[in-house]
Amino acid sequence: MASSARKRPRQEPEDNRAECPFKIDVVNPDDKDSKRKSKKRKTEGEDEDATAKVNLQMSPFAPCGKFKKHETMDLYFKVSPPKKWTDMTRYNSFVLNGVKYFSEGFIYVANDSSIERQKAANDNKPMQIRKKSDDDWVARILEIRASDEHHVYARIYWMYWPDELPAGTLDGKKFVQGRQPYHGMNELVASNHMDIINVVSVTSQATVRQWFEENDEEIQHALYWRQAFDVRSYELSSVDLVCLCNTPANPDRKLLGCTVEACKKWMHEECIIEDALQSTYKRLGADKPHLPPEPIKKAESEIEGQRPLSPSDTGADVSAQHSIDVKAEAEPAQNGSGNVDVKQTEEEDGPTAPEDVAPSSGRRSASAAAGTGTPSTKLVLKSASGRKGGKPKKKGEANGETSRPWEGLFEVTLNTEKNGPPVLEFRDLREGIVGGEKTWTEPVKCLLCATTVN
Repeated sequence: MASSARKRPRQEPEDNRAECPFKIDVVNPDDKDSKRKSKKRKTEGEDEDATAKVNLQMSPFAPCGKFKKHETMDLYFKVSPPKKWTDMTRYNSFVLNGVKYFSEGFIYVANDSSIERQKAANDNKPMQIRKKSDDDWVARILEIRASDEHHVYARIYWMYWPDELPAGTLDGKKFVQGRQPYHGMNELVASNHMDIINVVSVTSQATVRQWFEENDEEIQHALYWRQAFDVRSYELSSVDLVCLCNTPANPDRKLLGCTVEACKKWMHEECIIEDALQSTYKRLGADKPHLPPEPIKKAESEIEGQRPLSPSDTGADVSAQHSIDVKAEAEPAQNGSGNVDVKQTEEEDGPTAPEDVAPSSGRRSASAAAGTGTPSTKLVLKSASGRKGGKPKKKGEANGETSRPWEGLFEVTLNTEKNGPPVLEFRDLREGIVGGEKTWTEPVKCLLCATTVN
């Protein structure tokens, strides 16, 4: 593994930066070249203090998911210059602007974007729309050292906003960049991306909790993390997959669980609605009215018990006991009015093959910024959310046809607020349809076991 990442050039004046002379190098403990160089330095009589000591940082993060390359996020590292770092006194806490910060605690750290936003607010300039990653960065303190009250430094692990995930990040079997559909608004990604910052860059304390996905009733209103990013392999830890689409859950969006004990699977609200729209279009198309289901005919045994008393019971002549059941000639059933929904299997597109992206060694700068009012630690990480590769067109799209022909024809809402089982509320948006119902409800069926959800 290559060691330290390249720092971005500083384009702003140095007096706007919080000075930090230290650098972190990630090392591979099995690297034979590194061992040979260290042995050569000792044989040549070089001062051992001039050679950075290899340290092991046990990860404070234990994601529920797994990595493919490394079992843990434990990291071997060196600090440069080593003697200057080890000569400083180690502390359990520091006090900045009357606030006490502890080792192992979470903090907000200023960056260029947050400083510019603060300057704009002070100058009463209009605020622009921003992403979460434009806010202060979030970090976890690992170690605090100081030579005096003017030189206090913290060794940290960065917490990534999902927007900051770099190009070439391996998520399962595909390479991604930036925020993914399953990331929540207040979600962070833990990492073993280590840096040393000047503590004057710290703006406030942060509260970050780990979210365990099995606690599906838990609603995340504060910052949380469930996934981790390993900087050595550019790999995200796995997350639970749900629903028929076999993708992760976004905690900000509604999930509906199957009530059958043998299934108990969670489904995305949008997948349930999409399936309902698709099956409704297959049944009604663009011109058939929705007719209410015909009443279920009673069994012959039930009808027998409801017949009037026979003539023998009323004293009438037995010879006149038979009667004729008059049945109206059945009208031919109209298309689309039957009670059986015939579902056709629609060929789905396979996943788009990911482009072969080689992970880069870029990382955020360890240098801190100290702007007007709020100091900052480092230059902004460029993690543009690249455009997604186009999916292969479905049959018919090449001729201008849409792959979702039901769009604009029907509207479906999943209602779970009423007492009783959840229902799907349908609304017919088609014009010129004669007869039938314009609104109706249907029970929700599990997308995986097809059982009605109670």
